[in-house]
Amino acid sequence: MSAGTKAASGHTVAAWTGVTISFIGFAIAGVAMILPSVLLVWGGLAVVVLGGVVGKAMAMAGMGAQPSAHTYTPEEQAALAGSAA
Repeated sequence: MSAGTKAASGHTVAAWTGVTISFIGFAIAGVAMILPSVLLVWGGLAVVVLGGVVGKAMAMAGMGAQPSAHTYTPEEQAALAGSAA
């Protein structure tokens, strides 16, 4: 990773919400595996998928990581590399 970039590491409302919903789904599916309930296992897995959908929808709605104003586009990097030579 270069000095000018910083990883977002998923510290956004969208990421936390998606992970929390998915965690609840995994917990439901895990408990359902102990209980003899195939329907509840599939229900828990559906909640896991729902967590991913909700997280992506929230990110698209602007609650995810925003692009940094401190990074260059590939065209700008090429122009800077050309002028430095």
